Amino acid sequence: MTGTGAAPAGTGAVAPAAPVAPVAGTDVVDVWLVPTDQPEPVVRALYELLDPAERARADGPDRRFGRRFTVAHGAVRLLAGARLGRDPARLLWRYGPHGKPGFDGLAVNHSASGALAAVALTEGRAVGVDVERVRDARVAVRMARRWFPAAEAESVAADPDPAGRFTVLWCRREACVKAYGGRLVQGFGLPLDGPSPVLLADPGALGPGPCRVEDVPAPGGFRAAVATVGAGPAEVRRRIWSPINLP
Repeated sequence: MTGTGAAPAGTGAVAPAAPVAPVAGTDVVDVWLVPTDQPEPVVRALYELLDPAERARADGPDRRFGRRFTVAHGAVRLLAGARLGRDPARLLWRYGPHGKPGFDGLAVNHSASGALAAVALTEGRAVGVDVERVRDARVAVRMARRWFPAAEAESVAADPDPAGRFTVLWCRREACVKAYGGRLVQGFGLPLDGPSPVLLADPGALGPGPCRVEDVPAPGGFRAAVATVGAGPAEVRRRIWSPINLP
């Protein structure tokens, strides 16, 4: 893909989050699900918002990956820009010790799997989000036995839908680790089974708790979860992104 150097008119007007009046002390966490297989005009418009490093990744040899990457990262910029009231093309990424990205003034995290991405945004607390395509059942059982606590591995193997259950638990781990900006290996031993949301009083090596992990409804074939750090209440709002007002 190649850019023209100027952002098309209207690219900053994509469905910003509606103003909210949360209960006192409650943080609002918006989780947007982003379908990343979009028409060529949408991909071109979003490409104009990317910084040079993002464009370099989008221009790689895998065209389908490049298009999906462009949509995911362009949507992140639009959503963050709308929340911050700033030009999405001028937002500068900052990175934590293990590469966790974000923008000044806003906690942002995103994930992508196949044709779906997830974006989480909030103020005042760390946030992590993960979306995954459901894996093959045999692979799921093997991976659960290798990486999960023994009780969770057995619950995956005994579940009528082992692939779906494994993917739920994997998303919870990824979201929790990403909220802290840690490494995935630090999340393998965490006890994350049980009904959503799960409250971890002690996330172990990741950092001080508590950490609240909540499943996010996703289209068939995918699972998603979001994690927030801190003791105060948080309201998770799930939204579907669409390229409104893009040329």
